[in-house]
Amino acid sequence: MKNNAINNILKEVLKKIKPSVEERERILSLAEKLSSNLKEELENANLNAEVRVEGSVAKDTWLSENPDIDIFVRFPLDFPKEKFRTEFLQIAKKATKGAKYIERFAEHPYLEAIVDAVRVNIVPCYASKPREWKSATDRTPYHTDYVKKFLNEQLCDEIRLLKKFMQGIGVYGAEIKIGGFSGYLCELLVINYGNFRKVLENFAEWKRRLVIDLEKYYEGRERDLDLMFK
Repeated sequence: MKNNAINNILKEVLKKIKPSVEERERILSLAEKLSSNLKEELENANLNAEVRVEGSVAKDTWLSENPDIDIFVRFPLDFPKEKFRTEFLQIAKKATKGAKYIERFAEHPYLEAIVDAVRVNIVPCYASKPREWKSATDRTPYHTDYVKKFLNEQLCDEIRLLKKFMQGIGVYGAEIKIGGFSGYLCELLVINYGNFRKVLENFAEWKRRLVIDLEKYYEGRERDLDLMFK
């Protein structure tokens, strides 16, 4: 009886947070349009770069009330980082012409724009090989590709439930002011444990530091982990 009641609640929550077919089509269409604009502006500027949609929209793990679109522009390794502030930002502004925008800065500048009432982040990075990163954002395309290998519709819904739960208790977001769980971490937790409820059940058992090692990279190397977290 208790399990049925919980499952019914989760179904009701999911109805509210899962994007409808119409919402999904609208967001994907906007992402495609902006990606096309960026490719055109890059070509006009004689710049060779790959444009990719990343984040929860690319993985279909986004919440209906929070459809942020993250578009990454992957530049060749020899592209000067100082041009992110000049050439890249100008290209991003042209691609979102008519939208309200603000220049934001993390490790390097990126553009946040509001297009058709949707927040869009256009972020530069390098087409680096794994473990040869030139900037922190170089990892993101690899994160997207890795997570997508595991996903199906059911797992996407379980991830949505975990993200909404984290929002509800005020711990969703890895930015400094929150210091909580990123969307990527929520995705990895659900992939590791199988569903939303199992993540919470395992949370309840945590007594100390926990390492999630999906690829068994540290299997037999527990001493390395101890040294890493001292």
